[in-house]
Amino acid sequence: MDRTLFTNVTILDGTGAPPYSGSVLIEGERIERVSADAIAASGVRIVNGQGGTLMPGLIEAHSHLSFLDMARSVDLGFVPPEEHMLRTAINARRLLDAGFTSCASAASSKPRLDVALRSAIDSGDVVGPRTLAASPEMTVTAGLGDVRLSHLYRQNFAEVLDGPSEFRRFSREMVREGVDTLKINISGDAGTAASPSRATVMTEAEVEAVCEVAHAHGKRVAAHCRNDASIRMALRQGVTILFHANLIDDEACAAIEAEKDRVFVAPTLGHTYTTLYEASPWGITTAMGKERGLDHELERGIANMKNLQRRGVRVLPGGDYGFAWNPN
Repeated sequence: MDRTLFTNVTILDGTGAPPYSGSVLIEGERIERVSADAIAASGVRIVNGQGGTLMPGLIEAHSHLSFLDMARSVDLGFVPPEEHMLRTAINARRLLDAGFTSCASAASSKPRLDVALRSAIDSGDVVGPRTLAASPEMTVTAGLGDVRLSHLYRQNFAEVLDGPSEFRRFSREMVREGVDTLKINISGDAGTAASPSRATVMTEAEVEAVCEVAHAHGKRVAAHCRNDASIRMALRQGVTILFHANLIDDEACAAIEAEKDRVFVAPTLGHTYTTLYEASPWGITTAMGKERGLDHELERGIANMKNLQRRGVRVLPGGDYGFAWNPN
């Protein structure tokens, strides 16, 4: 087994303890030993860190490596799959170079981009973070991601489905293609005029259909759910990863707490912040963001995440990167 010994490093071990000088022994892909003292080991490759900081790899809990930092999501649909795959691989390398060694995808913008990237990274053909591959976002007509017009077929990062049979069929197709996670958009979003964040747009039967497929095949389900009703629906059907949850009430917080050993929450508040305060060059002024209610969503989100943390819920950092004002 490949063994590497890092010496003369400042260790930031992730426990909350102050950094300290020491050594770290790696065997294969695992950290074997961390010590403030010298580690005696033979047959190892020695790396002298010269006092630099060594820390565990960061985990991006809401990645969109195939989102290409565009101002309009509809433009993703115009990128040919070959170029799209290359640009996705570039994003993967970019996040790895920034210290992210793992990514939990929150959606692929074309059906197999995440799957192909994950497999290429696992085989060593492409350099990037180890990745849980996701399906495209499954949405409903008028939901987040539906950019079609009655006179024009357009597509971005979402698959538009209606009724449990359509959700079930597409979920099975994604399982066949090799995804790790099925992504659904249960609630609306401030960026979707027809279905704002307070709207719950999927039906119980549609969510149940996706979770039924996931549970049968040992897959995860991740859900875009900003409001309390969508959170409760996700919990009832066995969703594992809850994205956003910024508009929930105390009853929904308690419901999440009751499932805290099973679920994870990734609020992605940074994306809300950048949309509100840093998107003006792309035509979204702060005044426009406030008209959409983003200031309220940010304030409520911060308060709710503090509440969930106090309750012992696992709240994860996630960037939701991939937009012009919140780029990979």
